[in-house]
Amino acid sequence: MAGRYDRNPFDEEEVNPFSDPAVRSNTTGQSNYGGGAFYTTNPGSVPSAMGRLSPLPPEPADFGNATVDIPLDTAKDLKRKEKELQAKEAELKKREQELKRREDAAARAGIVIEEKNWPPFFPLIHHDIANEIPIHLHRLQYVAFASYLGVVLCLAWNIIAVSAAWIKGEGVTIWLLAVIYFISGVPGGYVMWYRPLYRAMRTDSALKFGWFFLFYSLHIGFVVFAAVAPPIIFKGKSLAGILPAIDLMSPHAIVGILYFIGFALFCLESILSIWVIQQVLMYFRGSGKAAELKRDAARGAVRAAL
Repeated sequence: MAGRYDRNPFDEEEVNPFSDPAVRSNTTGQSNYGGGAFYTTNPGSVPSAMGRLSPLPPEPADFGNATVDIPLDTAKDLKRKEKELQAKEAELKKREQELKRREDAAARAGIVIEEKNWPPFFPLIHHDIANEIPIHLHRLQYVAFASYLGVVLCLAWNIIAVSAAWIKGEGVTIWLLAVIYFISGVPGGYVMWYRPLYRAMRTDSALKFGWFFLFYSLHIGFVVFAAVAPPIIFKGKSLAGILPAIDLMSPHAIVGILYFIGFALFCLESILSIWVIQQVLMYFRGSGKAAELKRDAARGAVRAAL
């Protein structure tokens, strides 16, 4: 039976290599690990020296082989660019001063520079009732502008109706006349009576009021005539009035309906135009411009006689 203090067979045995006398006699030298070298007095058992380990070369960091070139302007380049900017700024200021000088000179001479701003998507005319027309005349001016847009609509629809009649065999002459009415009527209405009224309202000029009354009366006569469209003066069916509409209803009902729509548009334009000229005439007389226009007409007649 094993004793209480028998040796445990599972204990690790400590082995000392220098406990053997033979080893102690052979290794009379000393070990020196400082600096990584080993020295011994017995050259046959252990190498006399181990070479010093050289450090590994540093590896460059790899950032995906991306090279970033950042140009750095020198102080000389910055000064040059600063001078160029200052020169451009001085030139812009000079141009602004010259433009302002011209605008002031034009304003002193009574010349109004009108910038085209209507329609917004493709400016063709200058139109700014809110800022240029007296506030008590806004409503009248807007209605007058509506009458101008109304005649544009009437002439455009007239082309559509006459085109349908041409397709149904009424001849190409009436279509050409309808196009001529539109081409001459749209810019003619603006130049002859709407722009004079706009400027008369803005500057309170009696002469421009007289110009408006003259050509607006012709405009009213034309739209009333077009609403009836008798087969005189103009080619019979070149205007979408009531008489051509009745004539076309039996052979071509669709064309007749288009002409009836044109008749309705010309009637509305006639009523609106008559209201506008009445209101402008009331304002003209109430503001005393009628007497001024008479005096101007009298002076013109005397100058012509002399």
